[in-house]
Amino acid sequence: MLIGAVLLRLTLTDTYRRYIRPELGVWLTLAGVFVIVLGLVTLVGALRRGRPTADHGHGHDHDHDAVGVGWLLLAPIAALLLVAPPTLGSYGVGRAATVDIRAGAPVFKSLARTAQPHPMTLLEFGQRAYDHNGSNFNGAVVQLTGFVAAGESRGFQLARYQIACCAADATPVVVRVVGTSGDAPALDQWVVVTGTFRRSEGELPELVATSIVDIEAPNEPYE
Repeated sequence: MLIGAVLLRLTLTDTYRRYIRPELGVWLTLAGVFVIVLGLVTLVGALRRGRPTADHGHGHDHDHDAVGVGWLLLAPIAALLLVAPPTLGSYGVGRAATVDIRAGAPVFKSLARTAQPHPMTLLEFGQRAYDHNGSNFNGAVVQLTGFVAAGESRGFQLARYQIACCAADATPVVVRVVGTSGDAPALDQWVVVTGTFRRSEGELPELVATSIVDIEAPNEPYE
């Protein structure tokens, strides 16, 4: 029943988006309800059977110890009811497999130079960067949203995770932000960066920033 309560808490507060894709929320809700009902049925059945007759032999001691240890299993579940683990952050960026992007046939149309920046995912930015050396950017201003994964002498690394199903299969996409002045934003701080693409000699695509705005972590942290 506690496990089911945790699942319902995650869905009702939208916290589940930290761990799985948003479209899976309805299934998580149904699973929470099912587990609670299953727990109630089991509890009612146990109460109807009543407590077993006391046995002062070895078997009784063994059962008593097992039940005592079993209660410890509720500790992490009860903790999740009070505090939900945060979304994946900078700690896992350098310790997990990354999305590897390589050049191929041209697939992107050139961006139009408009007064408003073009919002895009970090994955699309990386794909465009490796599509014929980023010629499709056409000097247009783009806007990226992510968290600060690492500070560098001339900027910082901006990252966001891609997930297929849940946080267990998350892989980070990383972009190097350059052209900044002063100290980089704090580690794990979410920011919206506006700027233009610049060809890079390194492995990471680069964005020359014209503005950086700190924001709260979004409800959907994954791309």
